[in-house]
Amino acid sequence: MKIEIRKHRAGNTLCFLSSLFIVNCSLLIVFPLHKSFYFDSMFRMAREQIAPTKSNLIRIKEQLNIALEGYDLLEQKREILVMELMQKVEQVKLLEKDLDTSISTAYPCLKRMLMIVGRERAEKLSDNIHYKYELTEKRVIAAGMNLLGLEIKLPVAELKYSPANSFAECDETVLEFFKLVRILTELAAIRTIAWRLAREVRKTQRRVNALEKMVIPTAKETKVYIESALEERDRDAFFTSKLLKRKGVGGAF
Repeated sequence: MKIEIRKHRAGNTLCFLSSLFIVNCSLLIVFPLHKSFYFDSMFRMAREQIAPTKSNLIRIKEQLNIALEGYDLLEQKREILVMELMQKVEQVKLLEKDLDTSISTAYPCLKRMLMIVGRERAEKLSDNIHYKYELTEKRVIAAGMNLLGLEIKLPVAELKYSPANSFAECDETVLEFFKLVRILTELAAIRTIAWRLAREVRKTQRRVNALEKMVIPTAKETKVYIESALEERDRDAFFTSKLLKRKGVGGAF
């Protein structure tokens, strides 16, 4: 039994090694062994396909400088936007806590009022009560951006029913729901601003990534390629002139 198990294991090992050898051979057939093939293909993909001239070199240097300056400015803008966004998120958290507190106060107050006054009587009283709310747009400056916000002007609580039929619970309920409406409006306005800031952060991040991953590396690789090509051309011209002088032909030129 031991001999058969060893033979079985040896057979599995040979099958694994043979399959690995076949995979390696296929990779060698598909991909050439010469390293310059890989580097040249990567280099051709990373740079622009332009002629290596001095005018193109000047243009690429200008593009690279502009891209680097734009990258720094966008990075600063992104940091400012993130800081402003975090402040708005903290404000949203505080308003959500105030909202939970106001809800936990207003609705029990409403239930208590309905129990004391009665639902039918409360409906009759509410038929004669009408308040107008002024909801206006407000311009908010956040991280240098002009954003739209909301502002609500609450009406003044008035006694719009007979004092004989009034209850303190009714007035308390009205005041609590006034407070709840104000908090909801502020929360909606700040959430809208935070959402727009987050969208601007995403747009800025995409631009930063495009400059960092594509534009700047491409410009750098193109600059290196043109500089190396021009240096090679200058070396060829220098050696050619030396060779002509050595043969005695350089004087004619």
